[in-house]
Amino acid sequence: MGVLDQPMEQQVFNDRYQIIAKIGSGGMADVYKAMDSVLERPVAIKVLHRHFAEDEDFVTRFRREAQAAANLNHPNIVSIYDWGSQNSTYFIVMELLEGESLKQHIQSKGVLDIREAMEITKKVLSALGFAHRNDIIHRDIKPHNIIITKDDEVKVTDFGIARAGVSTMTQTGTILGTAHYLSPEQARGHEVGVTSDLYSAGVVLYEMVTGRIPFDGENPVAIALKHVHEAPVRPSEINPEVTPALQTIILKAMAKNPESRYQSAAEMRNDIMRLMEGMPIVAIPPDEQETLIMAPSHGSRNDATTQRQAPRPIPAPAKTKPNWPAIFIAVVLVLAASMAGGWFLVSSGILGGPEMITIPDLTNKTEAEAAAMLNAKGLKLGEVNEAFSNTLDPGVVISQQPGAGEKLEEGKEVAVTVSKGSELVTVPDVIGDTSAVATNKINKAGLTLGDSKYEFSEEFDQDEVISTDPEIGEDVPADTEINLLISKGQDSVQIQDVEGKTSAEAKSIMEGDGLQVTLSESFHDTIDKGAVIRTVPVAGSLAKKSSNVTVYVSKGPELITVPDVLEKLEDEAKAILAEKGFNIDVQILNGVPVGQDNRVISQDPSKGEQRRKGTVVLIVVGNSAE
Repeated sequence: MGVLDQPMEQQVFNDRYQIIAKIGSGGMADVYKAMDSVLERPVAIKVLHRHFAEDEDFVTRFRREAQAAANLNHPNIVSIYDWGSQNSTYFIVMELLEGESLKQHIQSKGVLDIREAMEITKKVLSALGFAHRNDIIHRDIKPHNIIITKDDEVKVTDFGIARAGVSTMTQTGTILGTAHYLSPEQARGHEVGVTSDLYSAGVVLYEMVTGRIPFDGENPVAIALKHVHEAPVRPSEINPEVTPALQTIILKAMAKNPESRYQSAAEMRNDIMRLMEGMPIVAIPPDEQETLIMAPSHGSRNDATTQRQAPRPIPAPAKTKPNWPAIFIAVVLVLAASMAGGWFLVSSGILGGPEMITIPDLTNKTEAEAAAMLNAKGLKLGEVNEAFSNTLDPGVVISQQPGAGEKLEEGKEVAVTVSKGSELVTVPDVIGDTSAVATNKINKAGLTLGDSKYEFSEEFDQDEVISTDPEIGEDVPADTEINLLISKGQDSVQIQDVEGKTSAEAKSIMEGDGLQVTLSESFHDTIDKGAVIRTVPVAGSLAKKSSNVTVYVSKGPELITVPDVLEKLEDEAKAILAEKGFNIDVQILNGVPVGQDNRVISQDPSKGEQRRKGTVVLIVVGNSAE
């Protein structure tokens, strides 16, 4: 029995990967668990069905895309370890994950906790941002392609089918994805880009916080038309816990017009992080018309602006006639891609016609090497353009038109764009600017907003930029990510209620909160000596950290010396005692000599004794009458 006839479980790929068991299947590939005998670790292998290996264009695309995916090394992207061909077919070796898809996670929980949904989205955007910076567009972001591992890690998979995101590789009418998550431009069969992935990420976030997809229908064509023409129900109308800021993020990502969406994964991720930190987001709600409907390419602006917020039927053909053939073909290709289990590459080559020459892949070759490769195929090097590149040396081909794998008649020309090296851009001065102003300056300079971190600052107000990384004035390649450190304002603390505590206890509490303490003593009639009377600022108010708090401590009641009122007339004695703060009790003693009439004969307490304010002093007043 030959190798081709052996059961898959008995086969070893690349003299290294021993197949163990089949764990999945799709229209284009079967998935197996295998053991890597070299590194002694379990892996997953996707093995393409053999008949696809007979398609030369398909093989060219597959090899390019597998290599591109293998270069994506990121903690939130499923790792591609190896790829190759064996037994008349092709295979990809990847990281084997234990966990569940985000789709399964949503189905099991219904609606995700808002913070969990934002945390997942933040990691998905981190993966997308890394891929986009490496000229890779995913094209098929959906919960099925996002894995939540047993360790709660988030991994985006199936970058293996994403094609390099350079415009020369885009073929009209080609589409990948699933109807529920595809962007309006994908539904129309138009060119896709970074913002197409962000639209799909917005749909996924919508589903996580509402438990439902924004658009559904009887068939993929109906769903695609809704993506193009209808507005989603606002997430907050389904889940009241969706805040206005989170709703703005979702609706901006899902804007019909790609130019109205976030322009980078880092920009959207930054707003997610700001919201999680309790900071205001940069985005503003997208224009109502752009949110609700993307005008057909052949329709007038007036036609578009008459559309209202509520979803409505597709307009009559005489007004805004949809491009039905394009949308139908696009959605058919969506179905084909879905059947492929996320590994279907769609070719737009035209069947029939004269024998054509397949264009080789010229990227990463020098101009001279590209010319030689074309000459060997019977083709010519055409127009040579130059562009800055942060990844390729000067003179190396960045892109080509027509793209690799397409066909041309003998003698035709292929245009290329070659690198002229990195374009250096000076990091603008954004210190002290608000995050929105800083973002605008960074984008205008040809740079990209990176991550934002937040800390308290005594010098900068809330939302002002404290520093940048790289530093301002530094010359860096264009598209470099600029990370911002943003102020959360001055650090403040709430004054605790320490009334009745000892001065030592109060001082310890205040200093533990980062405050300076000044002790001040004062008399108090009801609070014991050594206990706290009050604080300034008062308990419950906010004070800056390191600021001073005065703690007033009781010296106990104030003691007053009892004055001598003996021999004083009654009214005079009363006035003297009252002025000192004493209360007075008078007793009359009859039968005293005339000389002691109406005078104080005795007092209690006696003169010179210490008593609290308000103490009653008894005075005995003489009366000569019998």
